[in-house]
Amino acid sequence: MSEPRRKQPGTYPAYLELYRSGELQRRVAVAVARLEDCTCCPRNCHADRLHNDIRRAVCRTGRYARVASYFPHFGEEDCLRGWNGSGTIFFSWCNLRCVFCQNFDISWEGIGRETPPDRLADMMLELQDRGCHNINFVTPEHVVPQVLEGVYYAVQRGLQLPIVYNTSAYDCLESLRLMDGVVDIYMPDFKFWDPDVAKWAVKAADYPEVARRAIKEMHRQVGDLQIGPDGIARRGLLVRHLVMPNNLAGTREIMKFLAEEISPNTYVNIMAQYRPEGRAPRYELLNRTITRKEFEQAIEAALDAGLTRLDARSLSLLHVGW
Repeated sequence: MSEPRRKQPGTYPAYLELYRSGELQRRVAVAVARLEDCTCCPRNCHADRLHNDIRRAVCRTGRYARVASYFPHFGEEDCLRGWNGSGTIFFSWCNLRCVFCQNFDISWEGIGRETPPDRLADMMLELQDRGCHNINFVTPEHVVPQVLEGVYYAVQRGLQLPIVYNTSAYDCLESLRLMDGVVDIYMPDFKFWDPDVAKWAVKAADYPEVARRAIKEMHRQVGDLQIGPDGIARRGLLVRHLVMPNNLAGTREIMKFLAEEISPNTYVNIMAQYRPEGRAPRYELLNRTITRKEFEQAIEAALDAGLTRLDARSLSLLHVGW
């Protein structure tokens, strides 16, 4: 195994130092051992995922992560996709059950293949070789042990890209702390403020509480989003918020929380692309797209809260035809 190439201090991801100190290997061992009595996410299923007994596992994932696809993604925020794309790896299954999920075949039906850590490392290195600006793990909440293991293998073989943790924010603190110093950019959703809505919309009444706690921990680790002179994000927190019909998301409360309890400099992407996918047509309140007025009210809520770092695409929608 070759030693990762050393760069000048401050120019490489922190996980390289964790590797050299032996801390990354220690964390892999701790995380994988947790699979035997799994408490890797807030569901606390206590399934023996290490030995593939997933009868009680909400995520339906055993010893190895399942990957649906991986490719340079050009649909992410400009500061992530740059000119060569964000190196996106989509994990199958999920620890939430969003009835409106726009990736229903991935998160509910689990399309994809089991991927041992050496193969996961292959994917990261291939994306690096293709010039991607980062490695972007999508839906990693339930596969933190497998992600750490894959990163460990990849670092031994030369991985040096920043890591993006692209999550629903339904993460447990223990797993996030294992990722401290491994993740460069946290990109959580904040989906719903009201527990009663979350109970039926994502099948997790504790989602709002968990998301608030998780986003605070993410910001503690990486701070506000830092963007380099080339326009590419280097480190920090980027929060996504999908505007929902009938104000189901509680956008005003979420924006107030971000401004007051995270940072007024929080970078936020307010998204307008909701459409009734998955099982959403079964729910009257979800069975339509949002209106221009609903989106304008969401932007207004962010500005009223004192948030000024809104993604350019969020603001551009206000100046184009709806």
